[in-house]
Parts: sequence; C-alpha cells; structure tokens
Amino acid sequence: MSQPSPPPTRSVRRLVGAFLAVALLVGLDLWSKATVMPFLEARMTEFQAFHPGPPPEPELERDSHGHERYPVAGEWLAWMHNLNYGAAFGRGGGIQKILVPGRVLAILVLVILVLRAPPHRPVYLCALVLVLSGALGNLYDNLFYEPLIPHPDKPFGPVRDFIDVYFAVWDWHFATFNVADACISVG
Repeated sequence: MSQPSPPPTRSVRRLVGAFLAVALLVGLDLWSKATVMPFLEARMTEFQAFHPGPPPEPELERDSHGHERYPVAGEWLAWMHNLNYGAAFGRGGGIQKILVPGRVLAILVLVILVLRAPPHRPVYLCALVLVLSGALGNLYDNLFYEPLIPHPDKPFGPVRDFIDVYFAVWDWHFATFNVADACISVG
C-alpha cells in the first residue's frame, strides 16, 4: 500500500497563493482594459470610421483641455482613452526595442524574487506580487494588443491606459493609468 502524501508545506501554499493572486490581478487588469477601451472607442470622434452611425449613449464629455472623457465620479475621476507606447508617464516611446525586453527581464527577476521570498516577510511578498502582476498586464499589451489605428513606426503594441484623475483646483491631470500601473505603484 502506498503512503499518503504529506500535506503541502506552508511555503508551497504561500507560493500557490502568491501566483494565484498574480493571475487574478492580471485577469482584472486585462478584463478592465477589454471592457473600458471599446466602450470609449465607440464614443470617440477619432474612431467613428470603425463605428458607423451615431455614437451610443452616454456620450463622452470634453474637458477644458479637449480630452474626451467619461465621468465616473464627478469631474475628478473619469475614463479616458490613452495608448502609451512608452514607459511610465508615456516617456521613452522611441526606445520600445529596449523597454519591452527590459520588461521581460524584470518579470523573470520578479518571479525569482517571489520564489525566494522569505516566509517571515509577507509585506515584501505582497509588494512583489503587485509589481509582477502589473508588469505582466502591461507586457501583455506590448506583445498582443493591436490598436484600431496601428502606429507603423512602433515594433510593439501600446499599453492601454484609461483611468484619468483630474484636479480642477489646480487644472492638472495626473498621468492616465490602468489597473496594472496601480499595482506597480502600490507594490
């Protein structure tokens, strides 16, 4: 008769939990992008050729800077269509051939760090999980997302950003971001 296998150790359960959290966060990021971006594109003047007929309701509102936005919570929080070919805050769009392989390398390092995370450092593990999730979500866009209007000079796809925070008191927009970016920032 075979002996029953021993129960999984705490470290194995911890790692399974960590990678399950990564999968859930990446899924949330990709689902939110796949839901919000077509909603915005169907209402944007730039994409009318792809959506014949009048734009569906509700229509987008233009802010004082000419941005087409869908208000979510007053004037300060909205959805706004943005395709980012660069790094943080849209910087470095001209160096995609370095950025995307750099993201792949960062993901490999993060996976190793998650696997080696000490058991007595749960906050450290949570931070790694958040950053890894965000990096994977954005890398997915670089490798697999094809925009309606492709950019012929870019070897990789853009990252889809849609969360727009606006501070009217200072007339200032924070850089448009997505769930993956929020994970990276919090991590």
